[in-house]
Amino acid sequence: MHAFTSDHFVLPLPQGHRFPMGKYKLLREAVQELLPAIRLNEAPVASDGELALAHTPLYVTSVCEGLLSEAQQREIGFPWTPRMVERSRRSVGATIAAARTALHEGVAANLAGGTHHAYADKGSGYCVFNDVAVAARLMQAEWHRHHRSLLRVAVVDLDVHQGNGTASIFQDDPTVFTLSLHGERNFPFRKEASDLDVELPDGCRDAQYLDALDGAMRALWRHHSDKPPGLIFYLAGADPHEGDRLGRLKLSTEGLAERDRRVLEAARERRVPVAISMAGGYGRVIEDTVAVQTNTLREALRSWSGWNNTAHE
Repeated sequence: MHAFTSDHFVLPLPQGHRFPMGKYKLLREAVQELLPAIRLNEAPVASDGELALAHTPLYVTSVCEGLLSEAQQREIGFPWTPRMVERSRRSVGATIAAARTALHEGVAANLAGGTHHAYADKGSGYCVFNDVAVAARLMQAEWHRHHRSLLRVAVVDLDVHQGNGTASIFQDDPTVFTLSLHGERNFPFRKEASDLDVELPDGCRDAQYLDALDGAMRALWRHHSDKPPGLIFYLAGADPHEGDRLGRLKLSTEGLAERDRRVLEAARERRVPVAISMAGGYGRVIEDTVAVQTNTLREALRSWSGWNNTAHE
């Protein structure tokens, strides 16, 4: 199984900044040690043209040429630097590469990504560019060029925060189904309308969460009752974990692994490729976040093996 990493491109942050930039290196190291069957690849750079598939040219130019206002930088949560641009391009490039690979091999992953708060014309909430939106639009264009048919896409966003930017970008696009399962009272406080939003109360635990997930996935498959989607982007946020600083939910490590298993098994049973992004994770103990994400990749590897064993039978 292939996974794509951009942790060598570190975003310099002020002392005491809340964003846990070091988690990406720790995750790569955990994969190398515990999941050697996952082949790690350096993330490619997303081009301006690719970014413009989901973002306005003015916003792309403002980010890439350092023209963001102080207010725009505050909304993103990162100060502008050339390294911020490089890392943001690589994060999108990793999801593009994972999506291309998944379409051929069933499952692939970005060890970062899931930047779902970025809108077409602005960034927000530690998200500069919306990697899933760019990759979805690009995969649709490439699929049409090669197959002369429509690639229908589903976004299964299980980060604890609603995917407001993704919902906004695909608001009037019937070719992309957006599903977000998130904390009702958590950021963003002004939410957008996904195709399916499932809001969860503070303190939600494993059983309640998994019941809600099962219902949401049934709704997704009902929506595609004529034909399953051709590709799923799965945002496997670690921030519903009980030890997360920002999550407000109470899922156990085992409950989150079961969440991943259910999503990936349902997709594999229907032969729907899955491109995984790690999305959020802000553990009080950052190793807890890394453990949750490592379990996600363990389940991804198991699903990938199932895909390929079936293909060779």
